[in-house]
Amino acid sequence: MSDGALSQDEIDALLAGVDSSGMGSSGPAPAPTMAAPGGGSEEDRRAFQDFLAANTGAESSNLSMMTGATVALKGPQVTFTNRDAVLGQFPETVTVVRADFSSGFPGEHLFIMPEDTAKSIASLMNKEENIQLDEMAMSVIGEVVSQLVGTQITDLTKKTNNKSIAAMAPEAANVKKAAAALPGGDFLSALYQLDLGDGKSHQVWEVYGGGVAADIARSLNGGSAAAMPGMNGMDMNGGMAMPGMGMPMPNMGQGMSMPGMGMPGMQMPGMGMGGMAMGGAMPGMGMPMQGMSAMGSPTNVQAVQFPNLMPHPAAQEMGNIGLIMDVFMEMTVELGRTRKLIKEILGMGEGTIIELDKLAGEPVDILVNHKLIAKGEVVVIDENFGVRVTEIVSPMERVNDLS
Repeated sequence: MSDGALSQDEIDALLAGVDSSGMGSSGPAPAPTMAAPGGGSEEDRRAFQDFLAANTGAESSNLSMMTGATVALKGPQVTFTNRDAVLGQFPETVTVVRADFSSGFPGEHLFIMPEDTAKSIASLMNKEENIQLDEMAMSVIGEVVSQLVGTQITDLTKKTNNKSIAAMAPEAANVKKAAAALPGGDFLSALYQLDLGDGKSHQVWEVYGGGVAADIARSLNGGSAAAMPGMNGMDMNGGMAMPGMGMPMPNMGQGMSMPGMGMPGMQMPGMGMGGMAMGGAMPGMGMPMQGMSAMGSPTNVQAVQFPNLMPHPAAQEMGNIGLIMDVFMEMTVELGRTRKLIKEILGMGEGTIIELDKLAGEPVDILVNHKLIAKGEVVVIDENFGVRVTEIVSPMERVNDLS
């Protein structure tokens, strides 16, 4: 007897949405799809390939602005693979940046790059040579990945209309490849070529867990079946509205015969066609006409009242934002910034004057969670400093600040 633990085959089957118990499901069998190597379908792989490739241009621009150099992200080459297969592509030491999706398509999501590539990126960002992958360098790598993920989430939101997509703050670590926390079972791997302008071609892998990859691919491919056009004239409770069904019915006089329906002389009350049998199926149409009275009985015909299918985003958004009204956020006021060499910082002492990048009297920046939202002027309230808000940053400026 089994000890209750799932075998690897059963786990893989659950991830793929397959009934591994041998018992048939009550629903219809899924349509067969062409499997791609390593799991997943070829259709899913192509959908991901097109989606990721469409974002490389914007991602290259963002990286170029962050580094001040010409950076090009090329590819990617998308495959369904597994841990054993992908580990053979990695060097012995890699930098793993985990940026799991927390909502929308929750699941595992990470970037993996060789240690040398991570050093090159951090060196380019900090304008330093021979950089070490310390905590500060890892923070820089995380910020780079955050920009890549942000670009993808923006495009994915547009393409799937899923406005709840969010990712956790990236966390970077330098580890031996055997210690890389890759997803279990089959997963999706996208291999990019990164040109940092140093004459070398750097490799970067982006990995999606099997579950999140399947959910995203399904949404990119259209999700559930779309409504059938031309059916808006059907009352799905059993009644039938003739307009909108492509069945023109001119000259509907009494006693009109309808060929192919097996009901000569059928007449429909309320339409100048009184006397139609309203109780059962209509021969020749295979459609039960529920809610209809017996042959020859008068029928009370009323206009069908359909509910409003248009969404109400304003009410929904207000309801959702109400859930987070009591969440604390960090607000800071920034007087100015400057950059110093390490030797200058180590040489600081009491009385050292640090020159900032803002002029005297210039408004200070007000940030929430390190994102600029407003500007203001410093005031004194009793014995405490305060800031009077003088300008709210426009939504466009805030979006540009995030990109």
